[in-house]
Amino acid sequence: MSEPSNKNPSHFNSFQSDIDGIPLPEKFNYPFYYVPHELALMASKELQEYLHTQSDWEHDFGMDVGNDGLIVGKMFGVLVVKNALDELGYLCAVSGKLAGHNQHEKFVPPVFDILLEDGFFRKGEAIISEINERIEAKESDPEFVLARKQLAENRKLSEDELDALKRVQKKKKEDRQLLRNQLELMKSGDDRTAQLSALDQESITDHYELKQLKKQWKQMLSSLESEVARFQDAINVMKEERKSRSGALQDAIFDEYYFVNKALEKRSVGDIFKNTAEGRPKAGAGECAAPKLLQYAFLHQLEPIALAEFWWGQSPKTEIRNHGHYYPACRGKCEPILGHMLQGIEMDENPMLKNPAEGKDLSIVWEDEYVVIVNKPHEFLSVPGRRIDDSVLTRLREHFPECKELMVVHRLDMSTSGLLIAAKTMEVYKSLQSQFLRREVKKRYVAMLEGIVEKDEGLIDLPIRVNLEDRPHQMVCYEYGKPAQTRWKVIERNNGRTKVHFFPITGRTHQLRVHAAHMEGLNHPIVGDDLYGKRSTRLHLHAERLEFRHPITDEMVVVEVPAVFL
Repeated sequence: MSEPSNKNPSHFNSFQSDIDGIPLPEKFNYPFYYVPHELALMASKELQEYLHTQSDWEHDFGMDVGNDGLIVGKMFGVLVVKNALDELGYLCAVSGKLAGHNQHEKFVPPVFDILLEDGFFRKGEAIISEINERIEAKESDPEFVLARKQLAENRKLSEDELDALKRVQKKKKEDRQLLRNQLELMKSGDDRTAQLSALDQESITDHYELKQLKKQWKQMLSSLESEVARFQDAINVMKEERKSRSGALQDAIFDEYYFVNKALEKRSVGDIFKNTAEGRPKAGAGECAAPKLLQYAFLHQLEPIALAEFWWGQSPKTEIRNHGHYYPACRGKCEPILGHMLQGIEMDENPMLKNPAEGKDLSIVWEDEYVVIVNKPHEFLSVPGRRIDDSVLTRLREHFPECKELMVVHRLDMSTSGLLIAAKTMEVYKSLQSQFLRREVKKRYVAMLEGIVEKDEGLIDLPIRVNLEDRPHQMVCYEYGKPAQTRWKVIERNNGRTKVHFFPITGRTHQLRVHAAHMEGLNHPIVGDDLYGKRSTRLHLHAERLEFRHPITDEMVVVEVPAVFL
């Protein structure tokens, strides 16, 4: 962990571009939702030029055709700063390791470098590695291997022998029962009694024989199990030591791994995350570009002016990252840390605290005494959120105060415009919801995509789940994701964009946005998608058509409203 220094910071980069006349931002940008300032964009362009031309290290970003190595795109960040002489410059950082190392001349160092050769982590790691070697040696001991083999073979032999005896005895039992049934038809007499007694004795003998065989095998297996346990107990002792040392090493990291703010107040990563839902830091916490940049700036008396982070290289297969696009800081790992680091920094207001529906009207396009259908504007909540109550549901309940049970039947993303159904009674709500669950409601969306989609139509089948590290982003996940299918059809190609119809079969959060942008989907984000593409004036996605069966009249209802952005 580096300490404050009065020396000229070695990672301070002077602008090579002409920045005269560019006004400074009034406040530091809110890191979780922002448009990069012009100075941050210029710093990013200079860093990107370095990434194009540098020969200091080798890393396969997956941008060259024919590469068959380990392809890993990376998130890079720049922080525009002002030094004590009021000179503007910028710092550069990369999230995580780059080319297998933490230390690079171009980039600020990690907040805590666990790879330092003389650091306590490497020393603790060496002890744990030595324990692992002892465990592996014990597990591969020829005596232990032989004992386990003999135990497994004898267990199988005992099972086979007992099963064979049980089958024989089962057949004898069936034969005895047949004979008993025949003897029951005979008159009472000494012969009948003697035969029945003999059958009973045979049954007792079989039971004793099985009992004795089980006893013999139990004794034999017990001896073999004791031999195996002698080795396994020793291995378990070493594993407990490894667990204890690993936990202690992790706790030591949490204590030594600290972050500072403008006032150089220190807080350890363990302390920062103790009040989160998990109660402990997430894997990789503090290794993102933003905390590295701010830590270096504060420790070297540099004033943060503007932050920007961009993705460089091929996208991961789960998340959606576009080469050269700018992204906000992740919430799962960075929000608790930056909450401490940015104390005392005058910052732009969190835009998510503002009501995006303020000043917007909600138009009703179809209505009867049971159902109401609205054309939801973009940037308008379907139902109340955690911080904002204004929504389609609250507006409709205000408009229909007599409908105490009014409910929105389905939802649209806040950024998506279009048709939304609400039920005026609980009975109608349950009936319509059942139609959605049975996938009987026909929905059609229209969207404008960036780029040209070559195929004319198809089916996207990519399971989706929330990105726990970066809510509300969704990600493709074949292990834990929920099934998500979307049919699509190209309507028009023009001016480098493609207009499509989407026919969602399922209704997962951000389904159409993810299926459009993901490399295994259409690989063309929706125009204006600020989560999975590039921000614009709005998201060009509109729910334009709905077809459903009326719960009361049983008639088919078809409503269509064209998008205003096309």
